[in-house]
Amino acid sequence: MGAIIVKADKKSSKLLSELARRLGGSVINLEDNQYEEIALGKAMEAVKTGELVDRNVIVQKLSGK
Repeated sequence: MGAIIVKADKKSSKLLSELARRLGGSVINLEDNQYEEIALGKAMEAVKTGELVDRNVIVQKLSGK
């Protein structure tokens, strides 16, 4: 079984939710922060290299040195 995520305004979300239920689907409402976590996870997965980086290198980059 697959899933889709549709980000819409409140009125459209209500209409789409009703349509999905009538078509036999289930609907799960996500808060904005939950949606952002999923999007961030997908973005991180897309650029994952499997390469390990030393902690000091990361700290230097973050501090602008």
